[in-house]
Amino acid sequence: MNLTISPVASQQARRSLPGDLAMWCFILAELLVFGIFFVVYAFARANDVELFNASQRELDRVSGVINTVLLITSSYFVVRAVETIRVGRHQSCTRWLAAAMACGGGFLILKLIEFAAKVEAGISMSTNTFYMFYLFLGFFHFMHVILGMVILGAIALKAKRGGYSAHDHAGVETGASYWHMVDLVWIVLFPLIYVLH
Repeated sequence: MNLTISPVASQQARRSLPGDLAMWCFILAELLVFGIFFVVYAFARANDVELFNASQRELDRVSGVINTVLLITSSYFVVRAVETIRVGRHQSCTRWLAAAMACGGGFLILKLIEFAAKVEAGISMSTNTFYMFYLFLGFFHFMHVILGMVILGAIALKAKRGGYSAHDHAGVETGASYWHMVDLVWIVLFPLIYVLH
């Protein structure tokens, strides 16, 4: 009986997670940080439900819904980018990543408009506890979207130059994993801040 494992099977067993292990450690650390903020927000909200409800009603939910659609769509585009590079289509991968970044750019523009409207209305982090969380969590996530777009942009440039192939595309999977984390955080953040009463 031959118990030898083929090199391909051995490589697949070692790489159970897509992308780089270091990125997954970073993603888990980021999720832990956001998780702590979400728990603190929930406790603060429980201590002043009326204030949080009243402040939530002043938010632009339509903008929030559009941003949710933009990020979910961008994650779909990133999935397509990974699928195409796995079969060696680097130009197609580049186009899907560009589409994902366009959605991310749309998200950032809408958030800037939303933040600007709040600043114009005289709202700041010192206005009340809800707005402290809204502005802090929103800006913290905003910065993660920017970082995600920088990562996707670097991957897209490398893919365009043929830097990835069907056999060597861990970089695309690594960037995709980070982008999906950014999307996941927003999927929790949106109902928490904009919707739940």
